[in-house]
Amino acid sequence: MLKFPNCVVHKVIKRDSSIVPFDAIKIYNAVLKAINALHIRNKKLAYETTRLVIQHLNKLGKESIHVEQIQDIVEQCLFQLDVKVAKAYSLYRNSRHLAREIRNFLKLKDDLKFSPTALKVLEERYLLKDNYGNIVETPRQMFKRVAKAIAKVEKKYGKTQEQVKQLEAEFFNMLINLEFLPNSPTLMNAGTKLNQLAACFVLPIEDSLDSIFETLANMAHIQQTGGGTGFSFSKLRPKGDVVASTKGVASGPVSFMRIYDLTTEVIKQGGKRRGANMGILHVWHPDIREFINAKSKDRSLRNFNISVAVTDKFMKAVEQNKEFYLINPRTKKRVASINAKTLFDQICFNAWQTGDPGLIFIDEINRKHPLKKLGKIEATNPCGEVPLLPYEACNLGSINLTKMVKIDNGNVKFDWHKFEKTIRLAVRFLDNVIDACTYPLAQIKSIVKSNRKIGLGVMGLADLLFMLKIPYNSDKAIKLAEKIAKFMYKVARDESEKLGKEKGNFPNFSNSELTKRYKYMRNATVLSIAPTGSISIIAGCSSSIEPVFALAFERQILEGKSFVEINKPFLRELLARNLYDEKVIKQVLKDGNLKNTNLPDDIKQVFVTALEIGYEWHIKMQAAFQKYVDNSVSKTINLPENATVDDVRKAFLLAYKLKCKGITIYRYGSKPQQVLYLGKGKQVTKASLHFSHECVANVCYL
Repeated sequence: MLKFPNCVVHKVIKRDSSIVPFDAIKIYNAVLKAINALHIRNKKLAYETTRLVIQHLNKLGKESIHVEQIQDIVEQCLFQLDVKVAKAYSLYRNSRHLAREIRNFLKLKDDLKFSPTALKVLEERYLLKDNYGNIVETPRQMFKRVAKAIAKVEKKYGKTQEQVKQLEAEFFNMLINLEFLPNSPTLMNAGTKLNQLAACFVLPIEDSLDSIFETLANMAHIQQTGGGTGFSFSKLRPKGDVVASTKGVASGPVSFMRIYDLTTEVIKQGGKRRGANMGILHVWHPDIREFINAKSKDRSLRNFNISVAVTDKFMKAVEQNKEFYLINPRTKKRVASINAKTLFDQICFNAWQTGDPGLIFIDEINRKHPLKKLGKIEATNPCGEVPLLPYEACNLGSINLTKMVKIDNGNVKFDWHKFEKTIRLAVRFLDNVIDACTYPLAQIKSIVKSNRKIGLGVMGLADLLFMLKIPYNSDKAIKLAEKIAKFMYKVARDESEKLGKEKGNFPNFSNSELTKRYKYMRNATVLSIAPTGSISIIAGCSSSIEPVFALAFERQILEGKSFVEINKPFLRELLARNLYDEKVIKQVLKDGNLKNTNLPDDIKQVFVTALEIGYEWHIKMQAAFQKYVDNSVSKTINLPENATVDDVRKAFLLAYKLKCKGITIYRYGSKPQQVLYLGKGKQVTKASLHFSHECVANVCYL
């Protein structure tokens, strides 16, 4: 039991003018938090600081004092005792001051002490509002709402009220500790009247106006509920082809994509987040060149990511510089022959110029699909991490790897035991989401419940590597990534097997490849690496498996309000080694990286940013996860502004060679608008509200 000297202060005036009793243990805990933030264990320092603060308070001789005065004294005492901890305390205090300003401006109650950016994102997208736009729940209540809605599914499977409450508490603790977060629709809609919880859908488009516009209506309905949509336009007859019913000519797939794009623009998903689509065309389609160029001239199709579905046959023709046939999907007949390498070069040039199109390695996707008997996959969700059959949907969630660590004598170590527990609980959570969700279409409900696909992923990989002092562009990082992915798949499959025995196999289990290895299985797929975007901002970590794009930047939160964000592990390293200096931070804020600083080489080697990392390492990291991920991996291969078309070509070929299921590249500056701009001249690096390191070209969909 801690004992502190008596203090003459009996009352503390809080910022809202309320008065509470003085409690020395609160000072002790605040200082201990600053110490722990540096991965140091020093309770003696926390005690000595508290004792010194009480001495100062006694000298003042006041019975009551404002909380800000106490914090000033704490800061003074820390600077006397330990400069490193004092700086950590001061920086955290400044951050909380801005967070309070944001909280007061937005008129919300922050009961979990989120960062200013997270608060704004929560207010804008996630916290429930009344009919007048007033926020009616706190972040804690949001997590409570979600945990309760997902846990109560267990009643359907015979769990007692006590068991359901216990599981609700476990879900709540996992969410509130930011160890795992589900995709945005689940956070937004769980426990509400809307209750649409799935992130992504694939809708079929057949070669008729009825099908095209029926799917368009279905897309609009799904996007209103917060879901993203993916399509293959490959079945549509090419431009100029005959239309038997009218004796006219077809306008082709790209023309209908523009209609879909405009519809998405109009919907704007109820104001919560922008719409997102994936448009895919097979490489053999006669309109493939128009498709490749669709975003190069007027920068249209702003609500579409586009990818070419390339086959093994095409890729071999590229390597051998051979001809490749284009096929009319209506007649199934060859209509032309083109040089595969020439077409591939055109794809590479457009990707270099605009960031689109990406590639989908469609044969690799179907080779690895566990439900081959149900048909071929032709499309993916908007970011490419979930290949889906027609009308399938998938719910996603990500484990925060920065929370899967333990501190041993000041050293950070990965906590495999905690990771396993979190994987198992997250798999049960995502499986319950399938039952809790209200689906927008009967066809979607039927196939989703028949296949029960889930996609568990990770976020915070780059931050974890910083914490472990492992460079992202190193064999050691790739080996750790592969170990994490392998462990995750093994545990997730094991938990799904247990759930299959407990609750029943997914109905199409007998038609799956999984029967060769398992007797029970609850979910057709279990893993997916999503971009995370907004949820990584809430979690306070780097996005998905991406490297960080900048170590420090200025983020615009509100009009007239900006906030300097410094990568947490980087800041911790500077403070722990007594290297924190305003001049260093100003230089990093300008460049985004450490190249022009005088920091030690070992720090520069570890804290590398996206544009410092060669495309080979980006792709190796993607491939390391893809080796064990049964869905797919969403990752942006970020290239510097001076990258060449040949760099893009080599990146695409390497991704194919390493058996990735798709690839997206983005060359810095190749789009007219970005969510982050590196500093130039006297300008500092600046980011918009929703930037989360995954890609500076877009607001991440999830």
